[in-house]
Amino acid sequence: MATDGDPRDASRLGFTTGQVIQEFGWADDVDDALRAAIEEVVGGELVDEDYGDVTDGVIVWWREEDGDLTDMLVDVQTVLDDGGAIWILTLKPGRGGHVPHGEVQEASTTAGLHAMSTFSIAPEWNATKLGTRRGR
Repeated sequence: MATDGDPRDASRLGFTTGQVIQEFGWADDVDDALRAAIEEVVGGELVDEDYGDVTDGVIVWWREEDGDLTDMLVDVQTVLDDGGAIWILTLKPGRGGHVPHGEVQEASTTAGLHAMSTFSIAPEWNATKLGTRRGR
């Protein structure tokens, strides 16, 4: 069994075989083992930011210098099928580019989402699941 922070435990993200998962924010610092593990879970390659159809889920690699997280979260919601999962992957505290959890929560709220859970998903990265707000 994979341990906390082991990228082989991509099943913790809740993706399933046959889903199309779109990836935003890829750069040289992403965790390639985690990417490969997600691809193994879904049985296909991650699609990039230019993919032209709806997807079942989104992963966003996000760093402090990447710009406006709220804008990114508004944009990624437009590519999701109903009920699709959004995961924000942020560098852990003490790493260059770290984004504090409070900033993720604030951006999520502004974008009409809410942070549901956060855990270590890879040696350098944390994963935060975002959910949609239900009607009152």
